[in-house]
Parts: sequence; C-alpha cells; structure tokens
Amino acid sequence: MVGTAFRDWCRYFQYKEGEKEEDKEKNRADARNALLVVATLIAAVTFQAGVNPPGGVWQETKDGHVAGTAICESESSAYYVFLTSNTVAFSAAVLVIMSLTHSFPFKFEVRVAAVSMIITYGSAIFAVTSDEETFRLALIIAAAPLAMRCLIQLLVKLKNREPEPPCLIQAFSRPRNKAAEPPKDQTLQAQP
Repeated sequence: MVGTAFRDWCRYFQYKEGEKEEDKEKNRADARNALLVVATLIAAVTFQAGVNPPGGVWQETKDGHVAGTAICESESSAYYVFLTSNTVAFSAAVLVIMSLTHSFPFKFEVRVAAVSMIITYGSAIFAVTSDEETFRLALIIAAAPLAMRCLIQLLVKLKNREPEPPCLIQAFSRPRNKAAEPPKDQTLQAQP
C-alpha cells in the first residue's frame, strides 16, 4: 500500500514527453527552465560554501593558524573531501547553466559572468586555503566536468563523421559538384 502510493507520487513528478508536438516542446521548455533553476541554486549554494567553509575562518593569526584560512582545514582529510565535492558540484552546475543558456540572446554576457564567477570561486578557495597544493587540486577538479563534456562531444563527433578516403587520389576522384562547374556550351566569342 505504502510502496504503491509512493511510486504513484514519484511518477506524478517524473518528466514525461507529450504525445503532440506542441506538448513535447512545452515539456522540454519546462524541463529546461527547471534544470536552469536547480543548477543556479546548486551554483549559489556551492559558491557560498566555498567562500565561507564549514566552521568559518580564523579571525586572527596565532597558535600556528593564519587569519582568513578555513578552520576546518585542520582536519585535512575531511576538508579535502568537502572541497573536492563542493568544487565538482559548483563546476558541474556552472557547466549546466552555460549549456542551457547557449541559445539565449545574451549568451556572451552569461558566459562572461560564469567565467568571472569561476575565477572568483578559485580566488576564494585560494584565500581560505593555506596549502597551495589544495588550490591546484581544486582547479583540476573544477575543470573535470568541462573536460569530460568536451571529451564526450569530441567522441560523438568522431563517431558521426563520414569516413575519410584512404588516400589522396580517391579524394580527388570524387564526383565534383555540378553547380560549381561553368556550363560547357557557353564560350567566349570575340566581338567585331
């Protein structure tokens, strides 16, 4: 009884393709808008968590701690797990935002803002982290979702491209475009 009710409740909120073309387009637009809102919320939350890490930052320099660095950094393994997970979530959310706004009228401005936000996030991580290796690790992790997306697109393009002819002679022996050739029956005649 409870399992069936829960399944029905979950099905109610699942993404569904409509039967009519206009329903499909509306559902896709709604899904895109929902993804954009969710990605924006994830980017905002992870950015804030990167700027203000759990436990806050040291307020003054004493007892071997530097003012402005993360308090939770003293537990290095837990901090690295937090920083890694937070950075992956942030960069993936920014990638989703950039992908969903690709065809927007102000896409250049959105990309400038996204890149600026990524630079600001990296600067904040650098400021609250005393170890330079952690900063380098955060930058590599931040690039991972973008690198994976580019790799997937490259593999899809390579899979869908037409095979190249094995040698140059075959490339030149392809039939040429007839529209590009001048008509053969027209010749230049000298005017008297």
